[in-house]
Order: sequence, then C-alpha cells, then structure tokens
Amino acid sequence: MALHQSGEDYLEAILVLRQQNGIVRSIDVAQHLGYSKPSVSRAVSILKNSGYLTMEKDGRLELTEMGEERAQLVYERHRFLSEWLVKLGVPPEIAAEDACRIEHDLSPETFACLKRHVAEHLS
Repeated sequence: MALHQSGEDYLEAILVLRQQNGIVRSIDVAQHLGYSKPSVSRAVSILKNSGYLTMEKDGRLELTEMGEERAQLVYERHRFLSEWLVKLGVPPEIAAEDACRIEHDLSPETFACLKRHVAEHLS
C-alpha cells in the first residue's frame, strides 16, 4: 500500500520516540510532532488498518515488521541528508527541516547514488 509523507513522518516519529523512551503512546507522537490528539488518533487508525503498526491494550504503539522497515528507511534518509547538508554548511535546524522534506521524494536509486558519492568523496 502506498504511504504518503505524513504516514512516513508518523512511522519515523514512533521509531525515534521508541529509541529515546522505549515505550510510545499516541500522546507522545502528538507532542513530538506538534499535532492534535485527534489527528494522531486518525493517523494511527489508518496506519493500523494498513498493517504498519499495532496498538497494545495498554495504548503502546508497536511497529509491525513492515512499519519498522519503512520507518528505518525514512530515518536513515533523514539522518544521512541532515548530516550531509550540515557538512555543506547548512545550519543544523534548517538541515533537519530540509532533510524531512527531501527524504520522502528521493527515489531509491538517487539516494543510493548520493550515499555512494558521499562515501567516495566526502568521508
């Protein structure tokens, strides 16, 4: 199933919050992304129905295997692009914002070429 930018942002946020806190609930995602609780609730429902995450009885959000793979992919792109933009001289805050926009639109082929180029020329 196609996943839009906002869905990828939610999965990435759940991954990051899990790495930071161990446990993730909808309220954590709302605070992290600056979204309302009803918006997060709707997104969680869509992501659950699409097979990207589950919600445990205690309210914990857990990524499924498919959700984990997608979240890791998006987060890898975000980290790589942020670091690369900072190395180019972009201030860290702007680099993170720009990386968030770029990470969703790059083809896998272009991303692989960027990673290869950076590894060969800038490491």
